[in-house]
Amino acid sequence: MIADEIQSGLGRTGELLALDHVGVRADLYTFGKALGGGILPVSAVVGPRRRAWRASGPANMAPPSAANPLAAPWGVRWIKLLEMASISSARKNLAPVCTADSVKLVGRGAANVRGRGLWAGVEIAPGGPTGHEASLAYWPRGSCAKETHVKHSAHSPALRHHTEAELDQGIDAVAEVIGNLNGAPARIA
Repeated sequence: MIADEIQSGLGRTGELLALDHVGVRADLYTFGKALGGGILPVSAVVGPRRRAWRASGPANMAPPSAANPLAAPWGVRWIKLLEMASISSARKNLAPVCTADSVKLVGRGAANVRGRGLWAGVEIAPGGPTGHEASLAYWPRGSCAKETHVKHSAHSPALRHHTEAELDQGIDAVAEVIGNLNGAPARIA
């Protein structure tokens, strides 16, 4: 089994791997995004060398962001930083807070919220801004997100030490932007 942990892995869901929530172990894992710590682009296929080599073959073992002599050691260092007790503890403690607060958006401009931990997809209710409009309007309110579909935005705060107040600020920004159903969508001035 190959687990795609490119977006969900390395702490995004509150556990080091998303599969840790259900106690599943894969034969191979793919990593990216969080592996670079927001600093450098890096990706990896992780597992026993022979198994990884047989699954991919030598011609496919060099994706564009893997052949970077600066990014590869940074990825290793970032994993060590993620394992530090203070960062791991903060991530585990704040992940349930973020999930619970995100769910509170339903009925406040969100039709649905899906996700786990520091990773959520917000489906904006009919009458609200588009995902693109909402993503632009979050920025001046101290939050950012990526539009994923016409009426969706993806939220994934940085994997650093956060406070509950910072998470609340992000949730409040989302509620302010998508909850404006009676008038024009909030926009950047």
